[in-house]
Amino acid sequence: MTFAQQNAIVTGAGSGIGAALARRFAGEGARVVVNDIDEAKAKAVAEEIGGIAVAGDASAIVEEAREALGGTVDVYCANAGLASGGTEAAEEQVWARAWDVNVMAHVRAAHALLPHWLERGAGRFVSTVSAAGLLTMVGAAPYSVTKHGAYAFAEWLSLTYRHRGLKVHAICPQGVRTDMLTAAGSAGEVVLAPTAIEPEDVADALVAGIEEDRFLILPHPEVAEYYRVRAAEPDRWLAGMNHLQQKWEAHTK
Repeated sequence: MTFAQQNAIVTGAGSGIGAALARRFAGEGARVVVNDIDEAKAKAVAEEIGGIAVAGDASAIVEEAREALGGTVDVYCANAGLASGGTEAAEEQVWARAWDVNVMAHVRAAHALLPHWLERGAGRFVSTVSAAGLLTMVGAAPYSVTKHGAYAFAEWLSLTYRHRGLKVHAICPQGVRTDMLTAAGSAGEVVLAPTAIEPEDVADALVAGIEEDRFLILPHPEVAEYYRVRAAEPDRWLAGMNHLQQKWEAHTK
């Protein structure tokens, strides 16, 4: 698989996984729009890779980014996300913001991109989901629930449009050494940090998954077994997750 002469958009690409994806696509020969809500970060990465910076909310930049690429988008990476912690008691604005960024930004992007992709019979939608979208994350109800939504939407896109040329990939890593892991606080320290990988490892896993035409991309291969147990033995899986919850509670005392 080569990305030479292809046009890509990566949201949330000012740092972390997004920046690693932008660098990898550019290294593979793609022309990349680097999007981030932080304009300075977007410009810095774009300058580094010879890309185009388009700052702003990921939900609203598709048209501007497409114009910057000359009217054609081949790959869209819905990478921007919020690591919203909290329980059922989190304020409704926290839930609403998590839903808007982690799910609806993907929906809006697909709505803007699909007419062009379906007309020409080709397009690639990459969703940075997180293992939380397959499993869950202790201490982060809004994040877990909305990442489940992001995974469900990617799955729906694939089953609905794959016969019309749409390729969809859902990346579901566990801990990745980024600012988002730091923001996860003590829960991240207990659950994610011990097996955390680098953002570049996620980019490598994505390219390998694209080459193999896989929908589900697991930078942490062990997630496949966790996901199997969750489906086949839900009570066993919930007991294991509750053990993690108790471990985290003890850690925070």
